This record gives sequence, structure tokens and C-alpha cells, in this order.
Amino acid sequence: MKRIILPTLILLAASAGISLHAQETDSIASRQADSLRHVFGRQHVAPTNAISTPYADTLDTGNPAVKVVLYDNGTYRYVRDLSLMAADSVFTECWDTRNVNPYRSEPDPIPDKFTLWVVDSLGAYCCPNQVKPRSLFGYRHGRRHQGIDLPLSTGTPVPAAFDGKVRISDYVSGYGNLVVIRHANGLETFYGHLSKRNVQSGDWVSAGEIIGLGGSTGRSTGPHLHFETRYRGAAFDPAWLIDFETGTLRHRLLKIRSWYFNPNQRYVQNVDDEDEIFRTDEEDRLLAEEQAKKEAAARAAREAAAVKYHTVRSGDTLSSIAKRYHTTVNRLCQLNGIKSTTILQIGKRLRVN
Repeated sequence: MKRIILPTLILLAASAGISLHAQETDSIASRQADSLRHVFGRQHVAPTNAISTPYADTLDTGNPAVKVVLYDNGTYRYVRDLSLMAADSVFTECWDTRNVNPYRSEPDPIPDKFTLWVVDSLGAYCCPNQVKPRSLFGYRHGRRHQGIDLPLSTGTPVPAAFDGKVRISDYVSGYGNLVVIRHANGLETFYGHLSKRNVQSGDWVSAGEIIGLGGSTGRSTGPHLHFETRYRGAAFDPAWLIDFETGTLRHRLLKIRSWYFNPNQRYVQNVDDEDEIFRTDEEDRLLAEEQAKKEAAARAAREAAAVKYHTVRSGDTLSSIAKRYHTTVNRLCQLNGIKSTTILQIGKRLRVN
């Protein structure tokens, strides 16, 4: 099926490493990128058809990092140049074909909030298995379940969710036959309990390409696909990314919070939270200013409500008033702009705190 390419300069710049060199252009690009969070980033994405035919040829484009791939069935697709992608640090740093978490010895602090383009004008998506999940992310029987279980029959083809490079294709303890794919944005997807693996470590795969067959190998109570999503070794609920019952990708732009990586934190749909996550930087700034004004007004109101006054009566002196309100004459003078020798007038209000 022919794919329509969205002519978005910002996405190509972000995905393929195009350098925008003028300061004015940078400013425009920044504003355009902000607007994409609403019009493009938060769009849902339906799964693409699996690419089942080999490619016939590749063509150059005006961008050396982007190629046009022509397939035998007459379809084409814009993709990143694999020779350039292979040299990217995403595919060279902490690259380990055996250890499930290659970042364990070099843990990086995860920011409180950051964004990742999951599918842009050069990427595609395919649901690994459209079905109602059977076992969710979190603790299960006292053990941490770092993914989601998707029921399927043994031998069912399992597609890659996104374009990427196979890091692990091996039999790994409780996972059984496991395939781990690292993607250009740093995400990794895990496909466990396979009955057969169709790819090898180092292979480049496209979204929808069959990487193996479903099964029940490893620690498994029946045929299902164990699917995980991780960022720098830290697992988060795949349901933040994919609606498995409809097969759709929730958003092209994934906004991640640090608390997503809490093993007790499962996906919960909340429109208000979603709106907050997808606010532009300018909207964040304006809302922060508005919130600061509200907080300042509330603080001033609280302070005003807490202020106490004393109405001067016959026989009152500064000393007697200070003693009554547990303060000092000097403090009374400071609060009211008077001197210790000032003659008090009956009926005058004095601030006492």
C-alpha cells in the first residue's frame, strides 16, 4: 500500500538530523515544532500493513539521510539511510546482544518529563497483536511484571511494532525465545515467549515485518506474547503507548513522565492529564505566569486576613498595647510608621502583627 508522506520540515529535521543554521529560522522552527504537538503529535495512528515483499531498489532524495525504498509489489516508502543510522550513538552506545538491560552499569537519571517522536514522516507502526490484554503491567503474584501479555495461538506471526535494529534474538531465561528491537528514538520493544525467531541480532527491521511466531517458551502458562516497552533499560506500561484492543498507537509524540517507570503505575486515561501533557512551551509559560499571579493574590489575601488591628482606647499606651499582643514597642512603631513618643489618638487603629 502506498504511504503518503507528510511534508513537514520540522519532523524531517528532528528525525534525520538536518541542521537549521539561521537564528531566525531556529525561532520559526521552534514555534512550528510547538504547534505540531497539537496537530500532529497527538494524532492516533492506525497500524500499517506488514511489508511482506523484498525491496527492489533505493533512490536518493535531496536529503542524504533519507532514501526512497521501492518494493517488488510496486509500493514505496521513505526511510532513513541505514548506513547513517548505524553510526548514530543510539545504536552504538550500550549495545549488548545478551543482557536484557545493557544500561545497568551506566544508569542515567530520567528527566521528570520528556518527549519522544514515536512515528513521524519517516516511520511506521504496526500493532504487535490486536487483542484485549490478559495480564497487565505491574506486580503479579509478588513479582514485577514489566510488560503486558497479549493472548495468541502458537505459530501466530508477530510483527515488529516500529522500525529499528534487532539487539537481542536469543533464548533468555524466563522470556524464552526473545527478540529485543532498539528504535531510533531510544525506545526498545521486547517480544517474549516466541516459538520461533525469524531475525538475528544486528538485523534492521521495518514496522510490520514478521520477527517471529507466537508461542509459550520460557516461564509461561500458555501461548501469549509478552510485550515490553523500555527506555534506557527502564520499563513502563506499554498501554501508555498502544491501545491494544483497537490496535492504534495513542499518539505520534510520546510524552513520558518519570513516574511512568513506577512498577505500580499503569496507564489510566484522563483527558485533563492528556491536555496538560500536550501543552506547548508557550502555553506552559503563560499558564505558569497565570498560576504565579493566582498564588501571589492568594498569599496576599491570606496575609491580609491574618493582619490584626487594635483600636486605641482611653488609657492605652504603646507599652500596654505591645504587652497585650505579645510584641514590642519598636515593632508597633515599624508597622504603623510612628515613633515611641507619638501621642496616641483615641479611636485610631494600630496594626499589631
